[in-house]
Amino acid sequence: MSPVQLTQSASVPDQRIQDAIAHWAPRFLAQGVDYNDFLRTTSPLERWEQWLDAWVATAEGHVHQAEEAERRGRKLTAGEAYVRAAVCFHFAKFVWLVDLSKRRTVADRAVRTLYAALSLLDPTALRLEIPFSKTTMVANVRRPSSVGRHPLVLLLPGLDSTKEEFFHWENVFLARGLATLSLDGPGQGETGYATTIRPDYEAAVTKTLDALAPRTDLDLNRVAAVGVSLGGYYAPRAAAFEPAIKAVAAIGGPYDFGACWEQLPSLTREAFIHHAGASGETEGHTKASQLSLAGVLGQVRQPFLIVAGKQDRLIPYQQAERVAAEAPNATLALYPEGTHVCNNIPYKYRPLVADWIVERLREVR
Repeated sequence: MSPVQLTQSASVPDQRIQDAIAHWAPRFLAQGVDYNDFLRTTSPLERWEQWLDAWVATAEGHVHQAEEAERRGRKLTAGEAYVRAAVCFHFAKFVWLVDLSKRRTVADRAVRTLYAALSLLDPTALRLEIPFSKTTMVANVRRPSSVGRHPLVLLLPGLDSTKEEFFHWENVFLARGLATLSLDGPGQGETGYATTIRPDYEAAVTKTLDALAPRTDLDLNRVAAVGVSLGGYYAPRAAAFEPAIKAVAAIGGPYDFGACWEQLPSLTREAFIHHAGASGETEGHTKASQLSLAGVLGQVRQPFLIVAGKQDRLIPYQQAERVAAEAPNATLALYPEGTHVCNNIPYKYRPLVADWIVERLREVR
C-alpha cells in the first residue's frame, strides 16, 4: 500500500489535501520528515485549512524532545530533534496561504529552530545577510570540518522551498569536502518578505558571490550552482551570466515554466501568484512565462548536469530533454521511475549530483 493510500481519512479530504499528499509525500520524506510523522499528521486531515496547525503540532513535539535533551546535555539528540522540528515548521507553511500572518509566524519559527539545530550540530555555520535591491537577502553557509579553502556549492531553492529545507541536502556536499551556501533569493524564504520572484536570478547570485569575496576559507575559483525544481531554472540562468560559476546542475527544473502552468496543482499556481506578486491567474501565467531558458542556454558553456524523472507530474521530463538539447555542454540523467526532483529516489540522484560536482570542480585550473 502506498503512502498516498495510507493517508486517506474516513471522509475524503478536499482536493488541496489530496494534491499535497500525492505530489509532495516523497519530498517530505527525502528532506527529513519521519514517515510515521507524515502518516500521523496527514491521516486525520479533511480540509486544507487544517494543514498548518497539524504540522505545527508535530513540529512542537520535536521541539519538546530537543529541549528536554538539551537540559540533559544530550547535544546530538537535541540537534537532530530541532532539525526535524524545523522541517515540519517549514512544510506547515510551504504552500499554505490561508492566513498570511499565521504563515509568517510559523516561517519565523522554522528559521529559529534550524539555527538552534545548527548551534548544536554545526556551530561554525554562518548566517549571511547580503544587501540586495534596497533590501537584504539571507543565506546559510556551512563548511566541512577539515581545514583549508573549500570549493563552494550554491544551493538554490525552488518556488516553495527555502534554506530551512536543505539541512540533509547540504550534508551530501559537506561529506565530500564542499562548502555549501543555501540562498533565500528573490521571492524565497526570508528574502521573500520584501521581494518577489524575478527572471534575472543571476543578479542575486552575483551579489552573493561579491559578499563572499573577502572570505579566505572558501575557494571562489571553484564554485558550482545546484538548483531544485524552479531552482533548476535559476541555476542555469545564473551560470549563463555569472562566469564565476564553473559547473551547474538542475534537478527537476523547467525549460519554460509558463508552458507547465495549466498542469500545475492549484496550490503551486497559488504559491507562484503570491511569490511573484501577481494579481491573479492571468498575470501569474504571464510572469511564469518570463521564466524561460529560451535564448539563454547557448550561453551556459559550463559543464551542466540535468536530472529529471519520467514520472514528474509538475515539470514534464520533456522540458529537461529540451534543456539538454540546447545547452552546449550538457549531460542528461533521466530516471524512468523518478517523480518531481526525483525525491522518490534521493539515494540515486543526490550522490550522482554531488560526485559529479566534485569531479567537475576538481578539473578547474
